[in-house]
Amino acid sequence: MSEVQETRPRPETLREHLKQVQDMLRKHRLVEHLVHSQDMPRHELVESLVHKQNLAELRKKLDVLHPADVAYILESVPLAERRVVWDLVKADRDGEILLEVSDAVRESLIASMAPQELVAAAEHLDTDELADLAPDLPGNVLEDVFRSLSVEERQQLRAAMSYPEDSVGALMDFDMVTVREDVTLEVVLRYLRRLDELPDHTDQLFVVDRDEKLKGRLPVNRLLVSDPERLVGELMDTDVVRFTPQQNADEAAQAFERYDLVSAPVVDASEALVGRVTVDVMVDFIRSESETEVLNLAGLREEEDIFASVWKSAKNRWTWLAINLVTAFVASRVIGLFEGSIEKLVALAALMPIVAGIGGNSGNQTITMIVRAMALGQITPRNARGLLKKELVISLLNGLVWGSIFGVFATVLYHSIPLGLVMMSAMALNLIVAASFGVFIPMLLHRFGRDPAVGSSVLITAITDSGGFFIFLGLATLFLV
Repeated sequence: MSEVQETRPRPETLREHLKQVQDMLRKHRLVEHLVHSQDMPRHELVESLVHKQNLAELRKKLDVLHPADVAYILESVPLAERRVVWDLVKADRDGEILLEVSDAVRESLIASMAPQELVAAAEHLDTDELADLAPDLPGNVLEDVFRSLSVEERQQLRAAMSYPEDSVGALMDFDMVTVREDVTLEVVLRYLRRLDELPDHTDQLFVVDRDEKLKGRLPVNRLLVSDPERLVGELMDTDVVRFTPQQNADEAAQAFERYDLVSAPVVDASEALVGRVTVDVMVDFIRSESETEVLNLAGLREEEDIFASVWKSAKNRWTWLAINLVTAFVASRVIGLFEGSIEKLVALAALMPIVAGIGGNSGNQTITMIVRAMALGQITPRNARGLLKKELVISLLNGLVWGSIFGVFATVLYHSIPLGLVMMSAMALNLIVAASFGVFIPMLLHRFGRDPAVGSSVLITAITDSGGFFIFLGLATLFLV
C-alpha cells in the first residue's frame, strides 16, 4: 500500500518576510497615490477604504511574525515606512520589539511614542527586560513605570540598573525555580505542575537552603528519570558554575561557551542566590560585543541607524575622520620631504603605495589577533614580551619573502637591481614597524582604560603609511639618488 506523504510549506526566510512587507508598503503608497490623484465622487470615502484595506493586510502579516523578525524589518526600512510599520504593531508587543531592535533604531521609535504608550509597553516586560530598556526611557516615563511595579519588582529593577552595562548583574534574570535539598522528587514534580509555565531555558533547578544560599543544582533531565521517592540532596550536583553580579560579562560568556551552559546561577558575596543568566542573553551579548568591536575598529563611536538623517550619521563619523585627516597631512609632509628624490626617480612614486599598503594590512592582522587575545584574557605581563618577539619574527619573515618578490618585480620593471633591493628592505622594515605598533597600540589603550579596539585600525594605518613612505623614500634617497 502506498503512503501519501504530507507536504509542508517551506518556512519563509527573514529576507522573504522583509520583501513581502516592502512590497505591501510599495503597493500601499501606489494605490494611495492613484486614489488621491483621481477626481471622483466620494473621493475621501474611497481613499479611506483603500487605506484601511492595505494596512489591514500589512497588520495581519506583522501579527504572525516573531518580535525579532519585526525588529529586523524596522531596521531595514526607511524612517517614513518605519513609522507606518510601527503604528501597526500591537501595543502589547511594543516592549518586546523595542528590546530586539538596535539602540539607534530604538531611539527613533521611542521618540515617536507618547508617554502613555511607553508606559503601556513597559508594563508587559519582566523586571530584567525593563532594566535593559530603562536607560532609553524618558525620566517621567520611568517614574510612571516604577509606580506600576510591586515592591519586590522595584527592588529587582533598582538592583539590575545599579550594575555596569558589561557586568553579569546587568544581564541576569530574576525568574527561576528553586527547591530545598530535604524534599523528595515527587514533591518537586507536584510543585512544578502547579506553575503556569517554567521560565525560559530552565535546564536545571537551583537548590537553596532556608537563607536562600545556593547549595547545588538539580538537572531537569535527572529529575524526570529518577525515582520520585529519592531526595533532592541525593541527586543534586554541588559543583556548580556560578557568577557574581559584579563579574565581567565577557568572562561569563567565555564560561558559557567553554562549559556548554544553558543557564547558570548568580550569587552575592554571602553565596545567596540573587538571579541567573541564560544562554539567550549571552548570545545577544556576544553578538552586540562583536558588532561594537567591528564599529570601533573602523573608528565609529556608536551603532548607526543606516536610515538616520545625514547630519546625525555625519557627526558619528567625525572624530576619527578628523584624526585621519591629521595623519594624512603628516604622511603628505613626509612625502614632501623627498620631493627632490621623487622628481629624479619617478618610479618611487609608483612603488611607495605598495610598501605602505602591505604594512597597513600586516598591522591590521596583528591588531586583530591581539585584540581577540585580550578579549579572551590570554595576554598577561609574562607572555606579552614573547608575543611581541613572535610577531616581529613573523613580520621579518613575511617582509623578506614578499619584499623579495616585489623587489624582483621592481628590478624587472625598471631595470634597476638597487631599486629592487631598496624595495625589499623597505617592505621588511615597514612590516616590523607594523608588528611593533600592532602589539603596542591595543596594549597601551588597555593600560589607560580605553577599549583596545577603538580606532586601532585607523592608528595603525596612519603609522604604516607615514612610516612606509619615510623608510622607502629615505632608503631610496641614500642609495639611489
